[in-house]
Amino acid sequence: MSRLKIKKNDTVRVIAGKDKGREGKVVAINRKTKRIIVEGVNMIKKHEKPSMTNPNGGIVEKEAPIDISNVMYLHKGKPTRIGFKFDGDKKVRYAKSTGEVID
Repeated sequence: MSRLKIKKNDTVRVIAGKDKGREGKVVAINRKTKRIIVEGVNMIKKHEKPSMTNPNGGIVEKEAPIDISNVMYLHKGKPTRIGFKFDGDKKVRYAKSTGEVID
């Protein structure tokens, strides 16, 4: 399994698809299918039955997963690729455009 370069709570910009150019925070990641859910991006309408959490049921708008290859990490407001390097004995992510360590 390859290492994913985008993590939960990262800010990303969509670079392909119907929401191209939109930005948001990563809410969830599915490592197996390499799909992520971005806040406010790729909204769908889902018909839900009445339940304990939603007693009336009805049409609910929610985010759908988007492929991880269709987003880019935002570093200081600009999209950049991410790489890995060793900082001492610790492996860290860094922005390839500036060379700065992200975390």
